[in-house]
Amino acid sequence: MEKRVQDYTQDILAVIRSNTSPAAMSSKLEDFHANDLADAMPRLTVQERYKLYRILDINMLSDIFEYTDSDNAAEYVKEMDVKKGAAILSRMETDALVEVLQKIDKAKKKILVELMDDDVRHDIEMIASFDEDEIGSRMTTNCIIIRENLTVKQAMNSLVEQAAKNDNISTIFVVTESQKFYGAIDLKDLIIARQDKSLEDLVATSYPYVYAEEDIDDCIEELKAYSEDSIPVLDNDNRLLGVITSSNIIDLVDDEMGEDYAMLAGLTAEEDLKEPLKESMKKRMPWLIVLLGLGMVVSSVVGVFESVVTQLPIIMAFQSLILDMAGNVGTQSLAVTIRVLMDESLTGKQKLELVFKEMRIGLCNGALLGILSFALIGLYIYFFKGKTLVFAYAVSGCIGVALLLAMLISSAVGTCIPLFFKKVGVDPAVASGPLITTVNDLVAVVTYYGLGWVFLIGVLHLAG
Repeated sequence: MEKRVQDYTQDILAVIRSNTSPAAMSSKLEDFHANDLADAMPRLTVQERYKLYRILDINMLSDIFEYTDSDNAAEYVKEMDVKKGAAILSRMETDALVEVLQKIDKAKKKILVELMDDDVRHDIEMIASFDEDEIGSRMTTNCIIIRENLTVKQAMNSLVEQAAKNDNISTIFVVTESQKFYGAIDLKDLIIARQDKSLEDLVATSYPYVYAEEDIDDCIEELKAYSEDSIPVLDNDNRLLGVITSSNIIDLVDDEMGEDYAMLAGLTAEEDLKEPLKESMKKRMPWLIVLLGLGMVVSSVVGVFESVVTQLPIIMAFQSLILDMAGNVGTQSLAVTIRVLMDESLTGKQKLELVFKEMRIGLCNGALLGILSFALIGLYIYFFKGKTLVFAYAVSGCIGVALLLAMLISSAVGTCIPLFFKKVGVDPAVASGPLITTVNDLVAVVTYYGLGWVFLIGVLHLAG
């Protein structure tokens, strides 16, 4: 797939850098998909992009901007004539248009907005009025809306009239006289309907919808559950404001996954290659400070068991084994739990079952690895450290039991922490990998050195 994109990019660059006439060049470039042209844009020099702005028509440039990330699109707008920039932006999906405008300085943004139609300005202001975490900030007004009391013929005429400005026509949305959402009609049903057929018979009044002020996190699962091309977005008075398209939903899911990945990595937000050093540090530092504090607690606990290490220094050699396995098990349980918690319908009983399931897995895996460690580490200490067989297998037995307990407890911790965060209304992804690993380090240290203290020194008296 990557090779195909690269091949198209090279073809596009060759066309633009040729001496072909403007008309012929425009014709050749129209054969490429707008997404491929958008991929090629950053590879062009500023002068070559100037050339492209003159050759391609407004609609083609608008299509290219739809597939361009907002940062690059803002740069391209800055490069071109302000009237042309306003014309291109006016033809974009409203949500994408708002994103691009947010990347442009206030002075130029004001000029661009003033050059746009009143309808476009109204849509921009409406979408910009919603918080970035609300679903209304990601909707578009690119949709077909008709009144409920029309005939089939009148509905078709309205569709044709609106299709000139709106290309999301596969679903037609129906509203009442007061603009309240009534239902939706499939384009195919409208096309094949007889002119004398009642429009009411075509309307699906049970069509899904969301409210503009809903948090994206709260309704993303509902949006994913439907296979509709677009889902209407309503205000608190049930008036239709716009729609969330299937491409919007894909972007939302992608953003959500990116945010979760960032949190799992111990970041407060996503980063990109162009981000300044200061911004990257700000995103990483909060968790690092928290983890530093937890690390100090772990180190302090190790200090409590200093007498164990002094009397039986050999157990220090296997500390990392216990800590690493506990951290790995906790992170696995965390990943499974976050994935399961994406199902908002999960009951309390199912959550309890999840905890016990993860603990059973931790116990069984811990038992197998504990037995393996007991056998192999005992042989290692006996043959390579010159200790007696009793001493070797007493230490390896302690390691095996500590491994079993640490893995059992860590699987419970890795499951219960995100469940707790979810319960108190915090994103469970905040229970990040670094946090779980550090907490499990504490669990493993207490388990390992505690067993060594009680079993090896207190019971078997192996110190010295």
